[in-house]
Amino acid sequence: MFEKLKEKKDRYDELQRLISDPKVIQNNILYQKYAKELSRLSGIVNRYSEYLKLSDELDAIEKDLGEEGHDKEYIELARKEREDLKKKLESLTSKLEESFLEEDEYADRNVIMEIRAGTGGVEAGLFAADLFRLYSKYASKQGWKIETISSSVTEKGGFKEVIFSISGQGVYRKMKYESGTHRVQRVPETEASGRIHTSAVTVAVLPEAEEVDVDINPSDLRIDVFRAGGRGGQHVNVTDSAVRITHLPTGVVVSCQDERSQHKNKAKGMKVLRARVLDKYKQEQHDKISKDRKKQVGSGDRSEKIRTYNYPGRRVTDHRIGFTIHKLELVMEGEIDEIIDALKEADRKVKLGKR
Repeated sequence: MFEKLKEKKDRYDELQRLISDPKVIQNNILYQKYAKELSRLSGIVNRYSEYLKLSDELDAIEKDLGEEGHDKEYIELARKEREDLKKKLESLTSKLEESFLEEDEYADRNVIMEIRAGTGGVEAGLFAADLFRLYSKYASKQGWKIETISSSVTEKGGFKEVIFSISGQGVYRKMKYESGTHRVQRVPETEASGRIHTSAVTVAVLPEAEEVDVDINPSDLRIDVFRAGGRGGQHVNVTDSAVRITHLPTGVVVSCQDERSQHKNKAKGMKVLRARVLDKYKQEQHDKISKDRKKQVGSGDRSEKIRTYNYPGRRVTDHRIGFTIHKLELVMEGEIDEIIDALKEADRKVKLGKR
């Protein structure tokens, strides 16, 4: 932990130099980016600096007590001061550990979530709808706001894909653990023989990007408009209101057609595009920095099978930490805090090198 804290302090000192650089000051986007990072690091770096100061004071007292020639009264005062410093350091170490674990530049961000039906046909689409309902209920319990951005429904009322945003306090801190492949084992309603089927759904949790996070040049975008699809009736779109946005440098493509207004669809599409581009850059950076990223809890690897919902056994198992809860009905009603808390604790142990 202390090695990482030193790296943060070095970065903090570097940022202080950068925001004083005239070239950075002239670049408003870059200046905002560095200023924001500096602000985020200030709390933990200040605590670390205080820790170093107290450590130096303790070392000086220890050295002083090791020398001869002090009278009894001086030695007693020095020993009392030593004990006081040790208590302060112990308390500060605990606070540093807490700050270190919680320190995440995206922790308090809103999120864009994407749920896609995978293997399993119609049943996968129905389970995608079940997960959307689960997260909607959980968001409501947390006092968060949820908004559907785009969706593609199946004939049976499921989802091929649904993209939505969740906004509120500390959303990403809790929801980041949901990224991955979710598997369901149950008897489909359409299965006459009562055989258990296994289907899969992928979930992506992307921290919502701000403009200072991703510099998207309008010239790097290709925007196509087309007529939104529908099932007929009076609500079928008769204008080219659907929007497809392609970010040429990364190849990221976003389509949005839920709104009747082309302007609203473009705005929603850009929101998703920024989040996906940020996620792509974030994944690339993690790959460079950490070769064992996939071993970490909540790495965001969406090819990883993270959880199984077994209906016959009424159990939910998170495979990353070997955690099983026999409360499937409650989980599907949005009661997932017990799972998230277990993941947070496992993540804490990984970060502190205790696992």
